[in-house]
Formats: sequence, C-alpha cells, structure tokens
Amino acid sequence: MAEAVFGHLAAEAGRTDEFVVASAAVSEEEWGNPIYPPAAAMLRRHSVPYDAARTARQMKASDYQRYDLIIAMDESNIRGIRRITGGDPEDKIHLLLDYAGEHRSVADPWYTRDFETAYDDILRGCRALLESLLRQS
Repeated sequence: MAEAVFGHLAAEAGRTDEFVVASAAVSEEEWGNPIYPPAAAMLRRHSVPYDAARTARQMKASDYQRYDLIIAMDESNIRGIRRITGGDPEDKIHLLLDYAGEHRSVADPWYTRDFETAYDDILRGCRALLESLLRQS
C-alpha cells in the first residue's frame, strides 16, 4: 500500500518524475504474489491507483546502492533489510512513521485485519516523507 500511496501523493504534487518508488519483500512469504486483496480494496476505497499486475519481489543487497532511502514499515522489516544489505553505513534505512514524528511501526493489518488503520498510518507517513523530501529539493 505504501508504494501506491506515496506514488499517488507525488503525482498529486506534480512531482512523479522526481521519485523512483518500489517496494520489496524481506521475507520469502510473499515473493511473486499480487497485492493482497484487502489492501487492494483499501486503495480502491481511497481512490489510490495501483498496478494490479505487479507482484512482490525480493529485496536485493544491490538495492542499498540503487536507492537514496529505504523505508520500512516496522522494526522487523528494518532487521530484515539490514540482514540483506549487510548494514546501513549511509543511514538510508528508516521507519516510515519517523517522518511523521512517531517512532513506531505502521499498524500491521496482516495480524489485525484492520486495513483502515494501516492505511491511515501509511498515508500520514507518506505525506510527511514527501514533505521532507520536497523541503530538501
């Protein structure tokens, strides 16, 4: 959801060409799977476009050099990202909600089934992230 939400916000700001947004899985469970149906339904409910043909891909160590920032939804993701990348010497790995001034994880709908709260967290974090990036440019 975060990839689609951030991309949508960047498009609304007329800044799509300034960002490359790509999500990747750190665990093997989702590789190759399409967007989870309840997540897709939440995006549709909020009129956020997404690529229905896109499937989850595995994060690679080379992603660390390819991207300026690597944003995680929770601490478990951060541990997985650091394991894959071999660390974070350039301080690129951050929790999404840190940008909103909340050092906590995005509510995980996988366990709670509360996709609305997860969407709200993601939207708040993506808005703050975009604002931060636009201030830097």
